[in-house]
Amino acid sequence: MAMIPGTGLGAMIRTWRDRLPPSAAGLPVAVGRRAAGLRREELADLAGVSVDYVVRLEQGRATTPSASVVASLARALQLSTAERDHLYRLARLVPPADGAISDHVPPGVRRVLARLGDVAVAVFAADWQLVWWNKGWAALLGDPSATPPRLRNFARDRFPVDGGPARLAQWPVTETDRAATDAAVVSDLRRAAGRFPRDARLAALVRELDAGNARFAELWATGRVAAHREDHKTIEHPSVGPVTVDCDVLSDGDSELKIVVMTAAPGEDETRLRLAAVAGAPATVDRQDQEMPTSELPGARP
Repeated sequence: MAMIPGTGLGAMIRTWRDRLPPSAAGLPVAVGRRAAGLRREELADLAGVSVDYVVRLEQGRATTPSASVVASLARALQLSTAERDHLYRLARLVPPADGAISDHVPPGVRRVLARLGDVAVAVFAADWQLVWWNKGWAALLGDPSATPPRLRNFARDRFPVDGGPARLAQWPVTETDRAATDAAVVSDLRRAAGRFPRDARLAALVRELDAGNARFAELWATGRVAAHREDHKTIEHPSVGPVTVDCDVLSDGDSELKIVVMTAAPGEDETRLRLAAVAGAPATVDRQDQEMPTSELPGARP
């Protein structure tokens, strides 16, 4: 399959080189200079590679630079984090994993979610820490605000270490294939561990569950890596009866926030879902315009 024109490794290096003025790289600008961006020899000098190698990269004669070369080129070209990661992928390398898991839900995302009406929506961080929910979620599953922030974690909820009951859903919940969902959650956590290998909160969570829950330890030992994307659940709601919903997990991108949306098929289940939203739940808290106080969490971060 042919590559989209102008999107290959060499083409992108040329594009980024052409857009970076020498002054931005701390280089003197000669009078009468024609090139608006960096020359090849200037990029080579900044990145600590030979001019010939830059030429071969841009012409497509070199396609697999080392990770150290890619890192040097990214610094020299002053790429953003997203652009740097793109450069790594073009070189067929895994982007470096840096930073910590974020609990921040961007204002634009919150506004979109708040406009979903009676749809049950919640947002989880990459380690399945619950960070936001709306009234529809609290009405369908029970209000999570009564649960201490540290315990508002879906993985910890599924794999308790103290034998206690579930904390995030106040009513009984059954799934079409609980074993498959268990495996999906654990494999998703392993994927997060690859994306955020130095995150202290995630590391503590995995250590706790691996040591305290035999089922988690068994699944973690398989080494499976995947993303948890969908599920099918039935919630035994105390006011409206059983509500069967489709549970879809969307991702916001680089921060790996998980937007979990629960909807019901047209018919009796959709009617019950709407009735649950109208009935609400005891001590329902409107979380449409605020986030969980992450300062209460161990290893909290913005």
